[in-house]
Amino acid sequence: MTLRHFLTTTVAGLVLASSAYAETTASAWTDLNLRAGPSTAYDIISVIPASQDVVVDGCLDASNWCRVTHGEFQGWASGEYLTTMVLAPISANRERLAVKTITYEKNPDAAIGGGAAGAVAGAIVGGPVGAIIGAAIGMGASAAVTPQEKVTTYVRSNPVDPIYLDGEVVVGAGIPESVTLAEVPESEYYYAYINGVPVLVERENRRVVYIVR
Repeated sequence: MTLRHFLTTTVAGLVLASSAYAETTASAWTDLNLRAGPSTAYDIISVIPASQDVVVDGCLDASNWCRVTHGEFQGWASGEYLTTMVLAPISANRERLAVKTITYEKNPDAAIGGGAAGAVAGAIVGGPVGAIIGAAIGMGASAAVTPQEKVTTYVRSNPVDPIYLDGEVVVGAGIPESVTLAEVPESEYYYAYINGVPVLVERENRRVVYIVR
């Protein structure tokens, strides 16, 4: 599968909503965190598996976060990684899709550790398109990296200081050079704790290849 084909099939087509604020169904193009609030500073309450559908209740006016319902869970997901029958992420096409604009009343108790995330160390490299490209180049469009159990055990047993970046952490996302990564001994991986989750990072191109859950 070529990168061009991967990008086309991931975000192909365009369908306009038939009425104002019609219910919008979207799917996650990769495993996507469902958080308690509209920021990576909030706890992860569930994970939306790749290609599974969610109902979009609405999106914030000046943000790429959308409130969605997935099964028994209702929470917030990055609209940059939710795709529908549109040529771009849902967050950038709310008007064409007639996605309702909603507001959010901040709930500090829902944040990671019950508090603020602290200083943001930078931004995810490349955004959603860069993550798609990274996934396509590094893993071949859909193949997933499955590290040895000793690798994930080491990462869980040796936590490092948390890092907060602007943008959701997904497989294929790039980690900026400003972030210091820890080594996993006798492996091809670095690792870090980013936005509330431990991740394995490919050493050569600094892209996330696995999220340790």
